[in-house]
Amino acid sequence: MNAPVITVTFNPAIDETITLDALRPGEVHRARSVRFDAGGKGVMVAGCLADWGQPVIATGLLGSDNTALFNDLFAAKGIEDRFIRHPGQTRTNIKLLDPHATTDINLPGADIPVALTRQVRETVLRYADAKTLVVLSGSLPAGFPAETYAELIGALAEHGIRTVLDTSGAPLGAALQARVPSVIKPNREELEAWAGHALPTRGDLIRTAQGLLARGVELVAISMGAEGALFISPTAALHASLPPLQPMSTVGAGDAMVAGIVAALAERATLEHIARLGSAFAHSKLGQIGPNLGPRDQVQHLAAQVQLQLER
Repeated sequence: MNAPVITVTFNPAIDETITLDALRPGEVHRARSVRFDAGGKGVMVAGCLADWGQPVIATGLLGSDNTALFNDLFAAKGIEDRFIRHPGQTRTNIKLLDPHATTDINLPGADIPVALTRQVRETVLRYADAKTLVVLSGSLPAGFPAETYAELIGALAEHGIRTVLDTSGAPLGAALQARVPSVIKPNREELEAWAGHALPTRGDLIRTAQGLLARGVELVAISMGAEGALFISPTAALHASLPPLQPMSTVGAGDAMVAGIVAALAERATLEHIARLGSAFAHSKLGQIGPNLGPRDQVQHLAAQVQLQLER
């Protein structure tokens, strides 16, 4: 059995998904359905990995006043719960889902003491070793310094622990300026924001990724929505795609891609298999709501269907 993967989520959320026939601003709507799921990018990654059969330890910061959905998720999927509880409520993210798009409304959460990051770091170091992959995902709570991820990556690197980072904005910039993570998975817009200019072609994206590889990143995966994804290592750049699908929801597709990449890395897979499994996880997630992956045989079938093109 593979060593457990550790996911870190500093800013989890309860996802309230409201399904509508159509979203018309300024009008009264009658919802077709509503559901609540434990969410946050690292929680999404943990749920998908657990569905795949990969052992997972989940840590981060949770409000102690509304943990039931998270407790139930971790128990149902066999995820080892090492979250640090703090007073107050975990924030809620509202997702308005109609046949054409998903509209996100992210609510503020409780005030969280920055000092709790030390407890998270101590938890990760207690359970990680050189065989462990640590996934750092999502935004940071209000008031947390942009260097929070960079400092954790540095502390883990001193122990030979590899990290996978999926964040954006100032936290991404701070991490790439300091001790770089082993793997990053920005989408096109996040990479453009970091670069400070548009990256309209695959060649532009690849050259930017290669600059990051030169600084010590081992793998850059760039998700591009319906255009597929790029997977760039020091030895090759692959474009991966699957036929377009009318999604039930696009929420969490990027997190599922991270989970697929991590699952492949845990198997010490080739770049081709990383690209296939990352793409298949993301595609499977389009048919699911909440921190869930499709059946394993479906994901394996999708992985075999992924079209790969070597980029030069």
